[in-house]
Amino acid sequence: AAYDKAGKANAMAIGWCTFGGVWSMPMCIALVRPSRYTYECIEHTGCFTVNVPPPGLSKAVKICGTKSGRDGDKLAQAGLTVEKAEMIDAPVIAECPIVYECKVVHHNDILPPELADEVQRQWYPEGDYHRVYFGKILATRAADNAAELLR
Repeated sequence: AAYDKAGKANAMAIGWCTFGGVWSMPMCIALVRPSRYTYECIEHTGCFTVNVPPPGLSKAVKICGTKSGRDGDKLAQAGLTVEKAEMIDAPVIAECPIVYECKVVHHNDILPPELADEVQRQWYPEGDYHRVYFGKILATRAADNAAELLR
């Protein structure tokens, strides 16, 4: 999740991210297409949160993954509560039991000539190549019952 230029919270359902260590830092590496509103938000603030939803929020996740924040407040439509992150200028979804607060420390754009043909054909038939954000994890939070909620 990230804020737009007007300070409105936006979130998208993301399936293409990974966690690990890069440059001796805890990192979330997330891929976002420039056509997505979230791209504009991350470019504006230089940070984002990753909010891990419990299974009971599957309908809300679908709304966040199929609607654009350009067209309205999809978080309100999904019935989600927005709070401010602790360490960065980004929103947090209160109903999510695990949250990662990430500051972008680097980004790369996918280079079409470097892509395997099978990836190009399957994922980029019309272009719209992802930007790869390296988000240093500055803070995490987990509800006391996060493991139970995520079952």
